[in-house]
Formats: sequence, C-alpha cells, structure tokens
Amino acid sequence: MKMNTGDWKKIQLPLVGLAVSLIAMTLLVSYFQEKEDESTQMLTKQKNQLSQAVQKYQRSGQEKSTIVKYLPLYKELISDGFVGEERRIDWVDTLRKIHKSNKLFNINYTISTQEEYKPEFNSGLGAFQMFRSIMKLEVSMLHEGDLLTVLDLLKQEQPSPFIPRECEITRQKQEISKTLTSNMIAICELDWLTIHEPRVLVGGFK
Repeated sequence: MKMNTGDWKKIQLPLVGLAVSLIAMTLLVSYFQEKEDESTQMLTKQKNQLSQAVQKYQRSGQEKSTIVKYLPLYKELISDGFVGEERRIDWVDTLRKIHKSNKLFNINYTISTQEEYKPEFNSGLGAFQMFRSIMKLEVSMLHEGDLLTVLDLLKQEQPSPFIPRECEITRQKQEISKTLTSNMIAICELDWLTIHEPRVLVGGFK
C-alpha cells in the first residue's frame, strides 16, 4: 500500500504526538531512576549514621561501666600517693619511723629533682605520664640484714611504689666487731614513682 502526500499529512500530527510521548516517557523514567538512586544513597547514609550512633552509644556504656568498675581502685592509687603529686614528706617520715623503731644507726638521704620516667617495659598509661624522683640512701649498718630491714619496711609502710636501682655495701672494718657499732655502710638509689593525670588545656578569647 502506497501512501501519498495527503496520507502523510493525516498521520503527521499523530506521529509527532507519539514522538513527544516517547521523549516524555524517557525523561520520566530517567528522572525516577535518578530519584531512586538518590533515595538509595540517602538510605545507605542514614543506615551508616544509625550504625555509628549505636556503636558510639555502646562504647559510652562500656566506658561508663569501666569507670564505675575501676574508680575505687583509682581513688585508692590517689590515696596511696601513686597518682598525683609526690609525697616526699611521707617518704621521709617513714624513714624516720623505721630508724627509730628498729634502733638503727644513721640513715642519711637526698632526693633529686623529679623527672619524667620512661620505663623500658610497656606501661600502657595512655595519656598519663610517669615521673620519678631518685632517693639516695646512706645506711650505717651492723650487718647486711639492716639494709633488708629498711627496704622491707619501706615497702610495707609506704604505699607509694619505688624501685631499688642499685646498692653498694662497703665494710668500715676488716673484722666485724662484736659490739654494737657500725661495721658497714650501704649506699643505695631508689626510684620513687608517681603518675600525673593528663593535662587539661583551658583557654578562651576576649
């Protein structure tokens, strides 16, 4: 069947309408596909935010339970003088008490300036810092047992931790005297340890 010019004129308008409809349908499909992709991305983003919020809430709960669990121990460490400012007066008072109660010979001491201490082992202190003060002890002794007495009683009566670094014992006489006199001198160095809390930066603008 052949179409003449008159026939083409008759179907021209419907063809234009069909073309317009196809173009419109294509645009609508493209538009809705784009919106669907945006909705999917938004949903994924919201799911991720929800997951992060849940994890943060769970961590906060764990942190709270950890604080509640270890707070009494932390307060005890503060009370013992391990956390916070060092307590030199307590150390000296303990030495004086040991000297007097055990009727020992002379005990002389010096304490160095406090310095930051980085142990060779992993302390796991996080933001906390460990410091030490070196105490040099000079103990006049009847025998070696006097030094052990001093160190043992320091450990028992002084809760602040210390680490004996080294001790050197020197005889004052060739032969040990049977009388109650000083026969030996021990010179020791002790590391008294304290932990400082993390520093809080406080600032402002005017």
